[in-house]
Amino acid sequence: MPPGNSRICGGFFDVPAAQKRLGELNTLMAADTFWNNREKAQGLIDEANSLRNKIEPLAKAEKQLEDFRVMLELGEAEPPAAQPHVEQELTRDLAKFFKELDALELKVFLSGPHDRKHCILSINAGAGGTEAQDWAEMLSRMYQRWAEARGWEVEVTDALPGEGAGLKSVTMRLQGENAYGFAKAERGVHRLVRISPFDANKRRHTSFASVDVIAEIEENTELVIPPNEFQVDTFRSGGKGGQNVNKVETAVRITHLPTGLVVASQTQRSQHQNRATAMRLLLSRIFAQRLDAQKAEMERFYGEKGSISWGNQIRSYVFQPYRMVKDLRTGVETSNVQAVMDGDLDPFVNGWLRAGCPTKRMQGVKDEEE
Repeated sequence: MPPGNSRICGGFFDVPAAQKRLGELNTLMAADTFWNNREKAQGLIDEANSLRNKIEPLAKAEKQLEDFRVMLELGEAEPPAAQPHVEQELTRDLAKFFKELDALELKVFLSGPHDRKHCILSINAGAGGTEAQDWAEMLSRMYQRWAEARGWEVEVTDALPGEGAGLKSVTMRLQGENAYGFAKAERGVHRLVRISPFDANKRRHTSFASVDVIAEIEENTELVIPPNEFQVDTFRSGGKGGQNVNKVETAVRITHLPTGLVVASQTQRSQHQNRATAMRLLLSRIFAQRLDAQKAEMERFYGEKGSISWGNQIRSYVFQPYRMVKDLRTGVETSNVQAVMDGDLDPFVNGWLRAGCPTKRMQGVKDEEE
């Protein structure tokens, strides 16, 4: 079978088209005027790297597959006494090959127009006061650990502390290849069942928090906001102090007047940096809102997230009376709750991608706690 005609290439994505686009990008990057617009240039570099990261593993897989064919033919020609050793070696190498192919397949599932972008992940506590706010903070820690384990950079851009404990809301930027493509699996309502550490009677409590994920959109010609459509306010940052933090108004809040959308950034050391971060957040939220209005599929996706309450959860985390984390869209579950809370989310995210990115509960999958 000639290279390029196998299932590996033909079944995943259009390799010739990707190679053609990479050639076009290489030509653009070689131009003398390439760096005249640094943001556009960086976007083209990111696209080229993304294409290389898809093409090169496929080429490597093609070569490995051909090597296995040759090894099989050579093994068949070996004396019978030597064949068990060849078979053992081939079995070991094939196991490694299929594991790498499995990871490659997941990357190719991320074919959406914004899947390769960085993303903005927001968590909001549901009703329930301290319980729900503590749950929101637990989720924040879980996602930060998950992102860091994947090699992504995490930046908490805004956090609203709870009353006594936890977080009412938190927004973070996840920066890494395919961050949005993977993290979008987490959009929805997450439910916790546990013995409350805040209840003197040690009763079981149910808490809810919602997670929203949008692709980060850079300021470019794709989306332009007239200056008279937004209002910029500055304020003193909260949290731990420093030479500037808590002493001068470095934090920035931007309000988009036509829609009422409000974003804030207070983690950077200068007002200029916080303003740039807040503007990226605002552009991304406006872009997501426009997609909501323009695309029925995206509108359903957001709409079906539902209220932060009973019956709308995409995943349940049960700490007592038994231990179980269960995704209701795919049926993927595990009893290793601690590993999940420490960021082991890949089984759930990968299961969701392989299931076709469902937005509704899988038929026949029940939440035992309902």
